[in-house]
Amino acid sequence: MENDAATLYCPNENCQAANPLTHKFCQRCSTPLPKNYLWAVVDSPSVGSPGEILADRYLIVDKFVLLDTKPGLLALTPELDNLQPLKAYLRLIPYRLHVPQVYGVLFIADGSFHREILLLEKPPLLVDDTIQQVHLGSELTTAWRDATSMRQLNWLWQIAHLWQPLVSEGVASSLLDSNVLRVEGSLVRLLELRFDSATSPELPELGEFWQQLVSTAKPAIAEFVDRVSLALIQGEINSTDQLIGVLDRGLAGLGRSQTPTIQIITKTDTGPSRQRNEDACSPPSGTPVSKPPQPTALAIVCDGIGGHEGGNVASNLAIETIQQQVQQLTKVPYDHIDPAMLLNDLDKAVAMANDKISQRNDSENRQGRQRMGTTLVMALPVAHEMYITHVGDSRAYWITRHGCYQVTLDDDVASREVRLGYAIYREAVQQSAAGSLVQALGMGSSTSLHPTSGRFMLDEDAVFLLTSDGLSDFDRVEEYWETEILPILAGEANIATVADRLVEIANTKNGHDNVTVALVHYQVQYWEPEITIQAVIPQSYSAKTVDLASKATDATLLGSPNHKTQVIPDTEQAKPRQFPLQWIVPLIFVVAAGFLGLFVKQLRGTSPIFSNPLQTQNPGIETTPAPPRSLANLSSGWVIKTNNDISLGNNQSLPRGTFLEVIEKKSNPNPASGSFLVSMRVCVNKSTQTPANPKNPAVTTSVPPNSKPLPATVLLNSSQVNRFGVVLQSDAPNPCRTVTQPPVTEPSDTSPS
Repeated sequence: MENDAATLYCPNENCQAANPLTHKFCQRCSTPLPKNYLWAVVDSPSVGSPGEILADRYLIVDKFVLLDTKPGLLALTPELDNLQPLKAYLRLIPYRLHVPQVYGVLFIADGSFHREILLLEKPPLLVDDTIQQVHLGSELTTAWRDATSMRQLNWLWQIAHLWQPLVSEGVASSLLDSNVLRVEGSLVRLLELRFDSATSPELPELGEFWQQLVSTAKPAIAEFVDRVSLALIQGEINSTDQLIGVLDRGLAGLGRSQTPTIQIITKTDTGPSRQRNEDACSPPSGTPVSKPPQPTALAIVCDGIGGHEGGNVASNLAIETIQQQVQQLTKVPYDHIDPAMLLNDLDKAVAMANDKISQRNDSENRQGRQRMGTTLVMALPVAHEMYITHVGDSRAYWITRHGCYQVTLDDDVASREVRLGYAIYREAVQQSAAGSLVQALGMGSSTSLHPTSGRFMLDEDAVFLLTSDGLSDFDRVEEYWETEILPILAGEANIATVADRLVEIANTKNGHDNVTVALVHYQVQYWEPEITIQAVIPQSYSAKTVDLASKATDATLLGSPNHKTQVIPDTEQAKPRQFPLQWIVPLIFVVAAGFLGLFVKQLRGTSPIFSNPLQTQNPGIETTPAPPRSLANLSSGWVIKTNNDISLGNNQSLPRGTFLEVIEKKSNPNPASGSFLVSMRVCVNKSTQTPANPKNPAVTTSVPPNSKPLPATVLLNSSQVNRFGVVLQSDAPNPCRTVTQPPVTEPSDTSPS
């Protein structure tokens, strides 16, 4: 910056003092001085010379970078109908983590020549305030070479999620322009939007762009990226749903090389102006939680609505309900969780909490403003991902060494106006009733509730801040994250002290409401894997893309108590089944037996009973062939063979190639771990024959070195059984000898670990 006379004016309307650009706080009133660096979208080589001030407020820092020296004033904007391109930015506000938003429009008049310059806020810029220098974030194609394999795949995963929303707005070309496609740490961030020509680009063009990255991809994923890009070019991958599924599998493989450590602390306070605290949080205020040793780390912040009428009841009821639901969901091993289904299940947990509060309102005949309710924001770290779900205006912020990012969008009138393309956010929040909520838990049936759930890949240390509006109002997080929260990542502050400090800031700088904060400190240990990640392209893919903009809960499934988080089997996508030849002859006999049975029935007036295992018979019902054997219809006496090593806990495992005979199948009293339990007798593994039952040496199995001898019977849940993969047909050789074993009725040391 070359204009030493330039000053930064205090945004406090009661102060507005001029300050040197190097100051972070107003020298008169100590109000934080925001430095709003803006990206100018203009069809010219530059907006002017560095040091020049435009419209008496915008200091030119670089060719297309401006600094607003009067951040307390609204920027001028025309009627939106006159600037149609603005609407694409506005409608993409749910993706503002990646897409810059409109700050205003700068009108420049030079004689008879008029220019309109679009100003975008929070572009991917690197700012060094100590020397007053600003640089653009690196192009993805430039930063790619030096990134880890986890980060490289993370960037592609983010692009895949952005593709369809940008296609719908006619700006997908932005993801194919290396000048626009920038990165800021682990985040993909667009400098501006590039509008498509007559037709939008399609996935093969994305594949061609990615193909350029193969040569500099890390060894662990070079083959993977090459395979995926070619599949896009050739149309083998023809939807973003399918693409995201393939990338999810690749990231899951890399995630095994990343070990996270998680710390959580919460703090809630009534505040100086309220009589009671309607907020609630989990874990309980001031109680630290670490994972490990805890198996699950979950943070929740709720801001109750309804005053003395029951806001605190609603917030606590929501937390109690969601804790119970999430505890069940997370019992499934993380590498067997379908992310889309887990997001759906989190929405259902929120819907269940909503219905419990709503039913409480109905039972007490509460109407209108008397109904109690609550906002909600929660964070669930799972392996290398963070799942965020929210309803209302309690927020989640993601803080890294590169910046502070608000990852939730308030469910209020102002945000709705922007999402619909009616107003710029900085203007919308100034309108009356801008902060009125458009949804909260407990206000009505869950069929009309639309929680927003999203997930974020983590490949670096980060802090997630969940907060009620007692702190987030008046941009307090944006003002203080750098001085108060960033030191956690540098190891200069602990999260308990920071939580106390944030509550103090909320009470002294705001003070109008209760305040609740939760800090989730996510630390990463990562090493490059020695293995090569393989890309498996499924022939069909049924998972749905998660729309972070307006992901609605499926009302038809909300009340289903049998819905479970989908478990992904370890085996590859099954090929289309062909009719097995060994069934032809038995089916001929079945048909013949059926006709014979009808003939005998006519002669004797009774129903025959057939013992053929391929056929079932009920009196008066026509017989039909039994379905092919599969893990879904296990029955006593069937033999299955493992295709994978199965961990049983206590240093025991079933090695690949083990045969087991089904003793009994029954319902599972703990549905979260699987829909059924099955007790099985361990038979034989042909590689290493070791007695599994000393009293019956005929029953043998392979025992890994340093493992405990396997018992004669094991009890597994359906989630584990789904990993076997092979069910022997009735006419296949049966390696299991007929040995009578009592059914396993209670889990023992062979129960799932």
